[in-house]
Amino acid sequence: MKKIQIGVICCFTALVFFSSCNSKINFPRPKHIVIVIEENHGYDQIINSVNAPYINQLAKEGTLFTNSQAITHPSQPNYLALFSGSTQGVDGDECLDKKTPFTTPNLGAEVLHAGYTFKAYSESLPKIGSLDCFYEQSKGYDYARKHAPWVNWQGDKENDFPDSLHQPFSAFPTDFNKLPTVSFVVPNEGNDMHNIDNDGDSSAIKRGDQWLNDHLAAYVEWAKKNNSMLILTFDEDQKGSMLENHIATVFVGQKIKQGMYDMQINHYTVLRTIESMYDLPLLQNAKDVDPIAGIWK
Repeated sequence: MKKIQIGVICCFTALVFFSSCNSKINFPRPKHIVIVIEENHGYDQIINSVNAPYINQLAKEGTLFTNSQAITHPSQPNYLALFSGSTQGVDGDECLDKKTPFTTPNLGAEVLHAGYTFKAYSESLPKIGSLDCFYEQSKGYDYARKHAPWVNWQGDKENDFPDSLHQPFSAFPTDFNKLPTVSFVVPNEGNDMHNIDNDGDSSAIKRGDQWLNDHLAAYVEWAKKNNSMLILTFDEDQKGSMLENHIATVFVGQKIKQGMYDMQINHYTVLRTIESMYDLPLLQNAKDVDPIAGIWK
């Protein structure tokens, strides 16, 4: 597919690319969206890399965003941004157990309030609804709360939701019809490309890529026939890319065109687009960006 370029007059871009006239964009409403977040690698480390064959396969099967950027460094504020439209004033990776639960609006709560369903699946989570800051399943293959932003809204206060909606990845259904409307999947630190072995960074990328192939390839194939989609993105780059915080983001599913798009997006753009699909209220900084257009069949 020919790459679409930015810089065309507003009325054209409203239909093809970005839009301030969002009512003209024909958004799909997927039965299921699964959002997977990987760790600490820049676009150039992943795209066209021999160490990430499955991710590059997904990039060819769906939409690859060539100008996708994270919000900041380090990891945790990016997860919060994608989930709530704000970093919530957090600028580090410290455990937030003493500062939460937050009561601010967030994607999980607004999905539930609209009558849809939501869950998050974290690999190596010690138990359903765990508030633990860290759990070592085996050396290097750890659950880290900083990668699970929804934990910070678990409770019974305003905009909170029950502990039961945060589950170990082992609970991810094999019957994909049983998935919630919107779900997040976060591999543990050994499988999300976070931890680097003695073999170097390439082994972390290979391991994370293989984990995706092993655990989500069946869902992707099903999604392409069942009005569903996968969103694959990264929390941040390796702090060394030519384009500041340049990350790989891929959408793949039944209603998504194949191609490479150079529109500039970030975590707030992804959030805004999900909200637009389900006519949800716009969260904080998601109000200030346009949703993604021009990639929908």
